[in-house]
Amino acid sequence: MVVEQQARQAVTPVKHRWRNLATLTGSTVVDSTEGSIIGTIFPTIAAALGLNAGHLGIITAAGKVASAPAGPLWTWLGGRTSRKLVLVVTSILGGAFGIASAFSGDFVSLLVLNVLMAASLVGGSPVGTALIMDSFEDKDRGRAISYFYATVNGLASLIGPALGLFTRSEDGWRLGLALVGAIAVVAGLAQWALIRDPGVGASEPQLADLEAKDRGGEKTSLAGIASLFRVPSFVIMMVSRLLSGHLLIMVFGVTFLVNTRGFDNATAAIVLAPFGIGYIVGTLGSGVVVRMLDTVMPDRGRVWFIQLAQVLFAAAAYFGTQIGADGILYYCVFWALMGAAQGMNPPVNRPIVASIVPPRLRGQAMAVFITVFETLGWAIFSLGAGQLATTWGLESVFFWILVVLMIVNAAVLGLLHLTYPRDVARVKEDLDTHRIKVLSARD
Repeated sequence: MVVEQQARQAVTPVKHRWRNLATLTGSTVVDSTEGSIIGTIFPTIAAALGLNAGHLGIITAAGKVASAPAGPLWTWLGGRTSRKLVLVVTSILGGAFGIASAFSGDFVSLLVLNVLMAASLVGGSPVGTALIMDSFEDKDRGRAISYFYATVNGLASLIGPALGLFTRSEDGWRLGLALVGAIAVVAGLAQWALIRDPGVGASEPQLADLEAKDRGGEKTSLAGIASLFRVPSFVIMMVSRLLSGHLLIMVFGVTFLVNTRGFDNATAAIVLAPFGIGYIVGTLGSGVVVRMLDTVMPDRGRVWFIQLAQVLFAAAAYFGTQIGADGILYYCVFWALMGAAQGMNPPVNRPIVASIVPPRLRGQAMAVFITVFETLGWAIFSLGAGQLATTWGLESVFFWILVVLMIVNAAVLGLLHLTYPRDVARVKEDLDTHRIKVLSARD
């Protein structure tokens, strides 16, 4: 009885958790905008190198395909060495490739260097996310993630219009790519100086007061990855990532406004600012709402919320891409609404994944979630949309992917109502059992 009570004791907040959160934003800004960097300035790159929308799709898709195996490999390396080392190396290496891409003279060199940059930077996402989950307990994760992604996208929303200004000169896109690479290098140096890894399971009530060796280290094996797919809610979340058509707006949004609606590159890039502001508002608001729902509907509140996010995005995408207008202000409004709906996702989907797998598998779960299924989704949509746009046009492609498919995604996520409560309870039972074994062994 004493052991069971101890298993649910209050957790002392992890030291340096907010500093870790703030420091991780730098490389994540570059990683999260890596696909949109090229998208933002692509019309100018296309004019300089003689490219078209199909080339944009190939660049984005190739980067994401390379990222799919790279993410789990970087996570494996973090488990074998240290997570901090991987965060530093991936940021500096990715930044170096980004700077090199500024000197590209043709499509092949631009493609190769952007693929290498993507495969490097992607390692920071699952490793950093797992570190954040180990820094905050479940009830605070939504709030922490909301602050994190609000900051990331706030900075990204400034980078987007700044890159658009670079396109006013013939070779300005080169300066833009070099700047983004430099930001990644500086972020890596900051992580080396400031990150303090709390260790696997440091934020769990059942494990927080145990020695690090007793919590159980991170498991990085094929058997561990395979076990994730025996968790029904995890499988549903992975399928949802493959249906997440909203990822496409950051790749082709500016090109759509230039080629289909007739704006110049710099004017079209303005929509990235309201998109970023909307994302910030949606993310910060979601952190508050998700925590309230966890209190009112602990087993199903997160599910209802993530379904709502998909439906709201579909509605905003319909009015923003299927109805034409003369002024850029109209598109700014609906880009802001799409940003808000998209921003509702991270504060709920990351905590959902974290709560259905044990801490020892959390790094690999995030790697599969973020760098395999999410990147495969990016690749499929980017390559497919790039090719289809040449025959159907981006407006038709946006209708089927940003509107119709997002409604389908919301329906698929509804299956979580059946699986999520059971999977959360199973993880809690697993942690309680582990704690009891450790304490019993001491006696």
